Amino acid sequence: MVYAVLMMAGLRERKKEQTRRRISEVALRLFDERGYDAVTVNEIAEAAGVAKVTLFNYFPTKECLVTDGVEEDMAAVVVAGRAEGRAPIEALREHYLATAGQGAGEVDVEALLVRIRVIGSSPSLLGAVYGAHMGQRYQLAAALADGREGDLTAHLMAAQITAAVTTLQESFFHRLSAGESLEEAGRRLAADVELAFDLLENGFKSIKGEKS
Repeated sequence: MVYAVLMMAGLRERKKEQTRRRISEVALRLFDERGYDAVTVNEIAEAAGVAKVTLFNYFPTKECLVTDGVEEDMAAVVVAGRAEGRAPIEALREHYLATAGQGAGEVDVEALLVRIRVIGSSPSLLGAVYGAHMGQRYQLAAALADGREGDLTAHLMAAQITAAVTTLQESFFHRLSAGESLEEAGRRLAADVELAFDLLENGFKSIKGEKS
């Protein structure tokens, strides 16, 4: 009996995930074909074969159809995901190196490029992504401050880390857009992560040729 209940629960979750994925894929295809502003939520729901209320159960706003998952919880890496005795910057380096080392099966490159195109062509979506990144930055600053209100050092660190990570992502997306394979782009991303976090840890004077 317990096994049957668990199996049914698992089937429901898989069905929900399939529905969510279908809605997202349909929305991105329509946005890419016609432009974000030209497509209505009603059209997306109809094309995905779901009711409008069902769509909003999965994606509370039209923007969420594109930006869902864009924001990364770096604060959680620093707080919950960090081993005892490990510095926050080391935990973040390890996290992004692990991300760079993910296999090709972990990323749908075509879907990722479509999402990037859609976001890049819409000022409102660019604004939403910027807002998400700002929220991520303040959450990271709070995690680094560890309860110390108005900690400028934490805010400066968070600003530098989020800027570095955003730049890494942009470089990675550019390589994929230029036709580079996921494996090669991931390999180069790993080297870029090491460079970025070396700079964050040691400063710009760590670059060879920089005068002391």
